[in-house]
Amino acid sequence: MTSLTIIGGGLAGSEAAWQVAQNGFKVRLYEMRPANPTGAHLTGDLAELVCSNSLGSNLPDRASGVLKNELRQLNSMLLDCAEASALPAGAALAVDREAFARLVTEKIQSHPNIEVIRAEMKEIPDSPVIIASGPLTSESLSQSIAKLSGDEHLFFFDAIAPIVHADSINMQIAFRASRYGQGDQDEGDYINCPFTKDEYYAFVNALQTAERIQLHSFEEAIRTGVKAGQFFEGCLPIEIIAERGADSLAFGPMRPVGLRDPRTDKRPYAVVQLRQDNLAGSLYNLVGFQTNLKFPEQRRVLRMIPGLEQAEFERYGQMHRNTFIASPKLLRPTLQHITRDDLLFAGQITGVEGYMGNIATGLLAGLNAARLLQGKTPITLPRETMLGALCHYITHADLKDFQPMKANFGILPPLELEKRIGKRERGQRYADRATSALTQSNLISNL
Repeated sequence: MTSLTIIGGGLAGSEAAWQVAQNGFKVRLYEMRPANPTGAHLTGDLAELVCSNSLGSNLPDRASGVLKNELRQLNSMLLDCAEASALPAGAALAVDREAFARLVTEKIQSHPNIEVIRAEMKEIPDSPVIIASGPLTSESLSQSIAKLSGDEHLFFFDAIAPIVHADSINMQIAFRASRYGQGDQDEGDYINCPFTKDEYYAFVNALQTAERIQLHSFEEAIRTGVKAGQFFEGCLPIEIIAERGADSLAFGPMRPVGLRDPRTDKRPYAVVQLRQDNLAGSLYNLVGFQTNLKFPEQRRVLRMIPGLEQAEFERYGQMHRNTFIASPKLLRPTLQHITRDDLLFAGQITGVEGYMGNIATGLLAGLNAARLLQGKTPITLPRETMLGALCHYITHADLKDFQPMKANFGILPPLELEKRIGKRERGQRYADRATSALTQSNLISNL
C-alpha cells in the first residue's frame, strides 16, 4: 500500500494524518516531542494548544465561524474533538486544552493506518510528504527546507499568556459576565477584573517599566537576516502594546465595552478578562495577555490587576519564535511546493495564523495528498470559501509585506451589493456564499 510521511504532530499534521488515513493510505507521522522539547510545549501529546485555549468565534456570520462551518462540511476530525472538549466561552469555541490534546492523540494513535514515530525528521524525504512542523521547526529540518527552496526563512515572535488558579481570584472584586450578556452560562462565561482610571494608569506604568526577558537567540536571528517584523500583530505582548501609548491597552485587550461592574452598575474604565482553561474550571488564562516579562515581574505586575492581588500562577507567559516559509514564492494554492508535486506544506509554517487556519490547511493538504496517491488532480478551493481565500492569500501575497494571516472577511472577494448593508448582514452574505461555493466544489463531491 502506498504511504505518506507527515512531519509534525500539531494541529495541521494531526488533521492531515487523519484525512490521509481515512482515505485508505498508510501514514508515518513524525513528532519529535517529548524527546526533543520545543521550549513552548508542556507535554508530548499531539495537537497541544500552546498560546490560548480559544478556537475563535462560533457565530456563523463571523470569519472564524465561516471557516468552522467549512470544516464541518469537510469532516474535520480535530473540530469534532474540539467540540467534544468544549468549555463555556460565550460565542467562542474554547476547549479544555488537555482533554482536547488527549482525545486527538487517542484517535490518531488508535487508527490502523497511522504509525506515530517519536523522532525528529531532520531532512525532507524523497517520498510523498506533508511538512506541518509548525512554528518551532527544528534547526536541522529548517536547513533542509531552506536548501530546497533556495530562500531564507521568515520569522516572527509570538508570546503566550499566563494561567492562574481559579481559587486564587478574589471574586469580591472580580465578577462573572460575558460581553453584552452573550454566553452559555447565566452568570457569564468570563471572569472580569475591573479597573478604575487610577488603577489602570498605575498598571500601565508598571508594564512599561518592568524588566523583560532578554531574547539573545532571537536577537541573533535578527542580525543574521530575519525578513519579517519582530512581532505578529495579532500576538503582541501586552508590554509592547503599552509602549504605543498609555491608552492603547484600554482600546485593545483591556477594552471594557459590553460589561458593567455589578458593584458600581457602571462600565469599568478598563478590564482584564479571564477565560476558563480546563474542564474542571480550576484554571483560567488571561485573555490577550501574552507577555515576555521576567517571571518575578509577571508575578508583581499582574498582581496589580484588581482581583488578582493573591493570584497563584500555573504558568507564566513566555515568548517563542514562530517560523514560516515564503509561501508566495514556494507554494501553490493546493499547498504543493512549486517544484515538487508530492511535497506539501500545512499549518503555521505556511503563514496561516490561528488554530482553525492550521487545522484547515492540514485538512486540505491531507485530502490533496490522498488525491495524489490516488492518481487524481489536487483541488484548488474557490476563493469564495474562507479556506480557499486563505490558501490564495498565502500563495499570492506581496512577499515584501507578507505576514501571517488568519481567517477574515477582508481576504474574500468583495460581495456584489446593490446597496449598503450592516456588518452582521454582510457577514451572513459571505457565509452563505462560502457554503454554496464549497458545496459546488470538486472537493465536496469527491468526499
